[in-house]
Amino acid sequence: MVHWDLALIVVFLATVVPLMGRRRIQQLMRIPQTDKADRLTLYASTTALQWLIAAIIFWRTTADGIAAWRLGLQITRPALTGGIGVGLAVIVFANQMYSLRRIPTTPLEPNGMLTQMALKVFPQDAAERLAFFAVVMTVAFCEEWIYRGFVQRIFQDWGASVVAGIFGSALLFAGAHLYQGRRGLISTFAVGLVFSTVRFWSGSLIPSIAAHFVADLTAGYLSPTLVREALLRQAGGSDSGEIRL
Repeated sequence: MVHWDLALIVVFLATVVPLMGRRRIQQLMRIPQTDKADRLTLYASTTALQWLIAAIIFWRTTADGIAAWRLGLQITRPALTGGIGVGLAVIVFANQMYSLRRIPTTPLEPNGMLTQMALKVFPQDAAERLAFFAVVMTVAFCEEWIYRGFVQRIFQDWGASVVAGIFGSALLFAGAHLYQGRRGLISTFAVGLVFSTVRFWSGSLIPSIAAHFVADLTAGYLSPTLVREALLRQAGGSDSGEIRL
């Protein structure tokens, strides 16, 4: 049975969320230089929007008789869930560190997405890092609840197939990162497939939440310094402030 309210939420996630996210990031990209107020406002609005969507999904799925455990809010096999969670988080962390290590030796485009995100969106001081930590906690839980919990279950039920759930979840998750461009869409879709598969295997959102948190926090905390060093080195400046990973 297709509940109209759940179908409406899926349509919203597939259309409005990608366009709204791209518009917000493009507005920031057009600013020559963002300041603390710009970044903190972005963090606050992102946190509020994510919790609002998560709360609406919880409200409507509960009203339609879909138990929370069916959406991944359970730990039926603690040892397996914990082991998968740690393993996935370690793999994601290693991949992030490998990518970050390449920044100082890879030519960067000043107007490229990585450069612009590192300089305009990611935190630049201790106070912003604290606020960003809260954002990452929110995003890790809410996006996993939205895409690996709700969307994956809905597509699995509609398509009567685990594969439909995994691919539907990964597709909408990638769409939410439309602002990252084609390359970002491909990589996010691949990550979505892995996270969705792990969510089905473990029966819980815990492993993907942990990995999502590690991925976003690592990139947000380390890339600003590394990108600045890379740009300075490309310009022929001093690299005395190099950070060692």
